[in-house]
Amino acid sequence: MPESIIKIFVFFFGSIVGSFLNVCIYRLPLEKSIVKPRSYCPHCNKTIPWYDNIPFISYLILRGKCRSCKQRISLRYFLVELLSAGIFLFFYLRFGAGFNFAFYTLFACLLIVATFVDIAHRIIPDEVSLGGAVVGLFLSSLRGLSVSPLHFNYSFLQGSLLGIIAGAGIIYLTGKIFDLIYFKLLKKGPVDGETESMGGGDVKLLAMIGAFLGAKAAILTFFLAPFFGAIIGILNLLIKKQHTIPYGPFLSLAAFISLFYADQIIRLIFLK
Repeated sequence: MPESIIKIFVFFFGSIVGSFLNVCIYRLPLEKSIVKPRSYCPHCNKTIPWYDNIPFISYLILRGKCRSCKQRISLRYFLVELLSAGIFLFFYLRFGAGFNFAFYTLFACLLIVATFVDIAHRIIPDEVSLGGAVVGLFLSSLRGLSVSPLHFNYSFLQGSLLGIIAGAGIIYLTGKIFDLIYFKLLKKGPVDGETESMGGGDVKLLAMIGAFLGAKAAILTFFLAPFFGAIIGILNLLIKKQHTIPYGPFLSLAAFISLFYADQIIRLIFLK
C-alpha cells in the first residue's frame, strides 16, 4: 500500500478516535456510560445519525449546529478530532506502526481527555488518571516480554513503578508543604474557595504520566508545567480576578514535551 494512503488512513483513524474522546469528555464528568446510548445532541437529546457524525466533515457541513434543534455544537468537538488526528499522524511518522505507536497514542488520548475535562469541570476523572496509571504499568511490563519472550526484563516494569511513585510523590509533597506554609504558618484564608493548592486529580494525573514515561520525565513534567501555567494564570488573575486555574492542561503539555525532549532538556540544564 502506498505510504501516502497509509498516512491518510492514520489521520482519519485518529479523527475517529477523537470523536470517541469527545464522548468521554462529555460523559465521564456526568458519570454516564461512554458505550451507550449512541451519540446524541446535548441540547435536544436526539440521536445523531451516522452521516451527521463524520469527523470534521459533518461539523463543517452543518456549520457547527445540530440538524434537529439548530443549537450550536461546541467547537471543542471539531478541535479534539483535529488534535487527535494530528497526533496520530505525528506519532506514526515518529514511531512507525508498532508497539510504541500504540503505547504513546493511548497515552496522548488520556492526556486529551484529562485536559478538556479539567478545563470544563476542574476535575480529572479517575478513569483517566488511576485507570491510565494501571494501563501504563501493564503496557510497560509488556515491554519486558518484547525484548525476549523467554526472559522477562524487569527494568521496564520497575521504571513505570518508579514513575508512578515519583510523579505522585513530588506533586503531593510540594502541595502539602505549600499548604502548610500558606494556610497554617502564614494564616491565609481560602483562595477562590480552595483550601488546597494542588488537587488530588493533578496528583493522580502525574502518577499516570509517570507510569507511561518513567520517573525522570515525570519529574521534568512537574518542573515544566508551571512555566506554561504562569502566563495563563496571570491573565486569569487580571481578567477574571481568579487565582486558581485548571492545572491538568499544563501537566499534559509538559508531559508531551518531556516525551520527546526530556534528555535534551536535562542535558541543557546540567550543561552536559
